[in-house]
Parts: sequence; C-alpha cells; structure tokens
Amino acid sequence: MQRILQPGEIEALDRTRMPHARLPQPASLFRERAARLQQQAPGNPIGGYLLAMSDIVQAQAALAGRIQTSAWAPEAIAQAQAHAMPLCNAAEAPDPLWRAALAQLLEQLGQSGQTPHLPAPLQQAAQALAQLAPEAQDALAGRILNRRMMTDDVLAAPIVMAALQLFYAHQASQLREADVPYTQPMTICPVCASQPVASVLRVGGAEGGLRFLHCSLCCTEWHMVRVKCSHCESTGGIRYQGVVSASQDGPEASPDAHPETSPDVSKQVVLAETCDNCHTYRKLINQEKDPSAEPLADDLASMTLDLLMGQTAYARASGNPLLALAPEQA
Repeated sequence: MQRILQPGEIEALDRTRMPHARLPQPASLFRERAARLQQQAPGNPIGGYLLAMSDIVQAQAALAGRIQTSAWAPEAIAQAQAHAMPLCNAAEAPDPLWRAALAQLLEQLGQSGQTPHLPAPLQQAAQALAQLAPEAQDALAGRILNRRMMTDDVLAAPIVMAALQLFYAHQASQLREADVPYTQPMTICPVCASQPVASVLRVGGAEGGLRFLHCSLCCTEWHMVRVKCSHCESTGGIRYQGVVSASQDGPEASPDAHPETSPDVSKQVVLAETCDNCHTYRKLINQEKDPSAEPLADDLASMTLDLLMGQTAYARASGNPLLALAPEQA
C-alpha cells in the first residue's frame, strides 16, 4: 500500500537536499554582527547608534559560551513536529533562566572599558535594570516581546532584547536541524515563534542562492522560497524596492519578483521586499552582493530605506530588536 510522505520526509531521502534550517552558532554570530555594525557606522546617519549597539553585541559575543539554558525535552520536539508548531513560544512565557543571561550581560556592560560607545542614558538604563526585582524584569520582557511597550521601556528595550537573544540563541544552538519542525504558518520562527527581522539570501555551499528568514530573537534561520511573501505567504504582487540614488525622492521598484531582473537595484545589498496582498515590506539582505552582510546589522544600518518606505503604501512587517520605538512611533 502506498503512503503519502509527510513534510520533511521527502527531504530526508535526499542527502543533497537544501537545508531546512540554519541553527545559530552564538559566538561567531554575535562576533560577526558586532564587526558588521562597526563597519557600517562611518558615514551612516545613525552611525553613533550602530557603534553603541556594537558594544552590546560584543558583550553578547563575550558571554556566548557561558550561558545556561534548559534542555529540550524529546516529547516537546515530537509534539511540535506532529502538529507543525514551534518548539516554544518565548513571548507567551519567557524561560525564567533568561534573567541569569541578563545579569551576566549587565555585568559585562558595566566593566570598565568594555563599552566605549555606549551613551550615558543607556548606561543608566542598564544600571536601573540591575535593580529591578525578578518579577519586574519578567514583566518588562513580556511587554517588549509582545510589542506592548510603554514609553519608559524604550531605553531598556535593546538591552533586554540582547539578553533574551543571548539566552534563546544559545538554547536554539543545542538543537539538531532534524529537531526543527516544519511549521504552519511558515512566517514565524519554528523554534521560538518570534517574527523574522529580515530575510537573507545566503552565499556558498548548499545554502547558496537560498532565501532564509532570520529570527529576531533566537537567531535561527529557516528556508522560505523567494516567490512567497515573508509576512502573509502570498505569491502574487511581490516586488523589490531600493534606494537608487540620493537625488531621487523615494525607492524604486523592480518590475517583478526577482531583484536580479531589475538593473537599477540589482547591485544593492539591502532591498525592501514589498507585498501587494498584505501591503507590508521586510528587507532582503543579499550576501551575494556582499558576503559580510549580516541580517540584523544590515537591517539596522539601512534606516534610510525605512524612511523612504514610509512615503509609500507599505508598512514595515516587523521591527529590529535592537531599535525600540516609543509607542506612538511604533
């Protein structure tokens, strides 16, 4: 009797298949991210902020091998795979162990000479975070993860997100690719259920030419074909827009769904992928144009593109975890 293969089973038969997920390697990931932020800072309108965030990311890199996380239960992995659901929902109930990562991060940031670019307001926010009771830290993390921040949360938010990233990236790194479920919808992280910060076109090896969504929290990447919107999964009305020149008033769109078909924007590292179905956009970071490009860093460094997209009918699908906006701006 013939049997219908389930998602993942066909790929398992092919030893040369494309990767379904790229699990984070926290030490190298944060080190490369910090270097990219520093590289993008000179001449950037928010160069000072990029350098401040590079200090925080360097602190993440220094701590990447010293984080303790809960072990993944085989039963939870099996249940997630059976029901096409993420392995956990970080926004619903952050693991209490994240507070240990926060304490370590705050200690690292407080060491003399470790944060030459961190401005006084962020240093004060870090000191205030250290004084909060555990329940208040959890409540703050919950508001940030669920995008319900209050105005007073804005300064502390990048530091809290950095601690959460540190914890969940380490936890995700303990998985095998085979543990990562094929989820529905595909637009949320299959590990922690968070939204992607951007998508990235990878270069080299079996991943070359493939588009992955990069999780804003645990830094896991999962494959999604380029013809689909990364927000609503529509396959129609996908276009790419980029800053063609400083003299133009706004972004220019490519005529179809593949950036390489548009000579005006095909050489750009960062493009806005727009969808005419849900009227949102999310950035595509193209490593084929610059192998050192990094999804979160390049997304943050290309805020000019966001400002220009603000003049269009498309809204940003999700934010950058290292850039918090006041509630009235979000």
